[in-house]
Amino acid sequence: MPKHANSGLLRLTRTHKLSVAGIATAGAAALAISLVPGTGADHGTTRAAAAENVKPAAFSAVDTAARTQQALARQADTSAAQGKAEAAAKKVAEQKAAAAKAAKVKAAAKARADKARAVKAAASRSAVRTAIPAAAPKPAAKPAVKPVVKTYPNNLDGWIRESLDVMAKKGIPGSYNGIYRNLMRESSGNPNAINLWDINAQNGIPSKGLLQVIDPTFKTYHVPGTSWNIYDPVANITAACNYAADKYGSMDNVNSAY
Repeated sequence: MPKHANSGLLRLTRTHKLSVAGIATAGAAALAISLVPGTGADHGTTRAAAAENVKPAAFSAVDTAARTQQALARQADTSAAQGKAEAAAKKVAEQKAAAAKAAKVKAAAKARADKARAVKAAASRSAVRTAIPAAAPKPAAKPAVKPVVKTYPNNLDGWIRESLDVMAKKGIPGSYNGIYRNLMRESSGNPNAINLWDINAQNGIPSKGLLQVIDPTFKTYHVPGTSWNIYDPVANITAACNYAADKYGSMDNVNSAY
């Protein structure tokens, strides 16, 4: 039992000790009076009456003493229960304080560990940056090379050479000499030449240009990428060579009107 509970019981015992003793003494005195002998007839009557009066008083005193003792016991139990409750509350408070302190210590330890890891990670990153050499500078970009556009002189030689380059891209056979020989026979090298007396002229489709091509043939054998003007030297030569390749295998195989 807690100390304060014992103290309460002792305190209550001392407080009411004299009262209990007094009540007991009073009962004993009443009982003693009832036993004192009397004289004569009156003595018998008086003794009987006294006995009747003393009995209730004695039992009343004893009952009061019992109730007082029960009340004191209840007070002692209440004091003991209160002491136990206070002790339990104190223990719970101590446990909470200990838990809070442990949590605080744990949090501090975690913070120190986190800080140590951060310092270590920073040092590792610094070491990696030091170990990796600086990237080599990229070579300067080379200026874009513009494709060289081939140019040709605006004369018979230039027209034949340009026509040969176009024919080579399109897979049309022919040579410089074959072209030159035929166009000199047909137009004497005049890109605007036109025949107004042969059968084609009589049919309304005169021969035109360096290689004297009629309009239907020019349209049929026109080479993509060249002009649609039948008098254009390059367009006229390439269309005529395309026609000759289809009909004779090559302009080189043509030696007369074709």
